[in-house]
Amino acid sequence: MAKLDRREIEQVIERLLKQFPDCREEVMLWAEGREPPWRVLIGTILSQRTRDENTAKATAKLFSKYGSIKRLANAPLKQIEKLIKISGPYHQKAHNIKKTCQILMKKYKGQVPSLYEELVMLPGVGHKTADCVLLYGYGRACIPIDTHCHKISNLLGWIKTKTHEKTREELLRIVPKRHWKVINCLFVSLGQATRYKRTLFRGYLGEKLYYKYAKKKQFLNGLKS
Repeated sequence: MAKLDRREIEQVIERLLKQFPDCREEVMLWAEGREPPWRVLIGTILSQRTRDENTAKATAKLFSKYGSIKRLANAPLKQIEKLIKISGPYHQKAHNIKKTCQILMKKYKGQVPSLYEELVMLPGVGHKTADCVLLYGYGRACIPIDTHCHKISNLLGWIKTKTHEKTREELLRIVPKRHWKVINCLFVSLGQATRYKRTLFRGYLGEKLYYKYAKKKQFLNGLKS
């Protein structure tokens, strides 16, 4: 793999910030405490393996009935399952939510830990969920990795990774820290807006950047004609 020119990263991020200015504003709003960490935690668990609209419906139902960690910890499992059914694998998610809230009550006095190493020990919490809590719940600089972030960073040839965990490690190494908070939002926005179609990708990246990356085989192969 050729040595990465760090200026490429800056160019892409600056271009995408112009295309998706809401990403900067969204991260700033979250960092100001728009949602408490426990709601970010539960909401992110619910978002796993489902669509955004299903997550929104499930969280609205769940939080309207159980508005605190304590109430969720004491809620009947069947009732949690019923409320979040639209979110996909609801049996496992309900179990993880209830168990996590019980641990938070017992071990953390009803608070969500602010350390990555402690977050990933909670049921149903992997690297992405932990980073989402740190970024959107505590305003910390980190990079949550989802399908879009993993795919696009590999398409661009910034990294060559097989797993989300390795992608996280590599992006933390190569992306300037001042951009950590926005990179996930930018790549998610790009993936959703283009649906990985070449013509749409070209429009968002701009002609100069697009044709620069089009010289890379994995870039064009990863896009739809």
